[in-house]
Amino acid sequence: MKTIKKETVWILFVITTILFNSNIISAQIEQPIDFITVNGTVRDAKSRRILEYVNVSVPGTNIGTITNTDGVFSIKVPTIRKDAVLEISHIGYLSAHIQLEGEDISNLTVQLTPNTNMLEEIIIRAQDPVYLVEEAISRITTNYSNKHGMLTGFYRETAQKGRNYISIAEAIVDIYKTPYHQSINQDRVQIYKGRQLLSQKRSDTLGVKLQGGPNLAIFLDVAKNRDFLFNRNELHFYSFRMEEPVMINDRQQYVISFQPQVVIDYALYRGKLFIDKESMTFTRAEIQLDLSDINKATDAILRKKPSGLRFRPMEISYLVNYKQQDGRATLNYIRYEAKFRCDWRRRLFHTNYSIVSEMVITDIREENVTSIPYRASFKSNQSFSDKVSDFIDDNFWGEYNIIEPTESLESAVNRLRRQQQ
Repeated sequence: MKTIKKETVWILFVITTILFNSNIISAQIEQPIDFITVNGTVRDAKSRRILEYVNVSVPGTNIGTITNTDGVFSIKVPTIRKDAVLEISHIGYLSAHIQLEGEDISNLTVQLTPNTNMLEEIIIRAQDPVYLVEEAISRITTNYSNKHGMLTGFYRETAQKGRNYISIAEAIVDIYKTPYHQSINQDRVQIYKGRQLLSQKRSDTLGVKLQGGPNLAIFLDVAKNRDFLFNRNELHFYSFRMEEPVMINDRQQYVISFQPQVVIDYALYRGKLFIDKESMTFTRAEIQLDLSDINKATDAILRKKPSGLRFRPMEISYLVNYKQQDGRATLNYIRYEAKFRCDWRRRLFHTNYSIVSEMVITDIREENVTSIPYRASFKSNQSFSDKVSDFIDDNFWGEYNIIEPTESLESAVNRLRRQQQ
């Protein structure tokens, strides 16, 4: 199995201190929609610890978001959804349901109960994880959408130098996806609106370009992009092992860990796959790039660096979530994190950097869908920074659902704003 083929180009992260003054991208004009807003925090009912990356959605619709690393969420529900119910679900927990009554709800605390007592022993083929993976692959075309779809997503990309944020960019994106029995070649992403803040300090400039960008919604959709992970001809590159089963959305899941068992000329992966026991659907993938050979790992993610700069990856990880909707699985959440170290030759000290990009799918439409024109799509020769403007309006997103910023991110926004004044 290959990392990402050399001829496949990802949009690039560019860590830089230039402030772009491009206008907000607007692909369409829509009438405002009345909505209520519900915000709160999700915690473990027993330990009281906060729970991150928890799904928050309205059953029967495609409306949804996810909690941030502080366990906080905010979701906007159109008022036409009278008596809607909010569903809060997370791996290993019983789902919670909150009745909505057409009014805003603030400072809600949701406590999820661990689902440790409802797991039945999974016996069928428990000693044959390869069979389970192959069976789930064979069912992708029936378990995932067979229609053309237009997804709405909220995308955030941040870069840190040490503990300090040096770049924050966000966007609402449209994602056109062909049916899952087709390749990703016609899938496209278009930026609808966005904003950005960049550090003004010259010392924060680092001309390193890594794989990433809003096209994560295409290339990290592991169920559709088979070349990334689920190429049948390359499964033998990995060893598989059954782990303890878990519950996701009150459904039993096989958990299968995998790691490289061969040495080839490019970096492989390790991680865990979650497969729904009843439908044999991939519901979650936790993936890390194998760093046992630093040179191979560097070749897999680094696209450009200044001469004389030494680059060393420390951690490259991916998280992909799917959710069940009307009997089929749909892309729900993607997170990419890269931690790396840089230093210049003939200098004593090195600097640690981290880049995090995440995207949550907040709505899906499968009726009257037309492709995003190529001329309007996000291109491989474009920088995400060129497509967004600065943080100037607290009500910038209007009725769109987003991932709430963490406290540390809000502090960074205020700090970077002061630099520009």
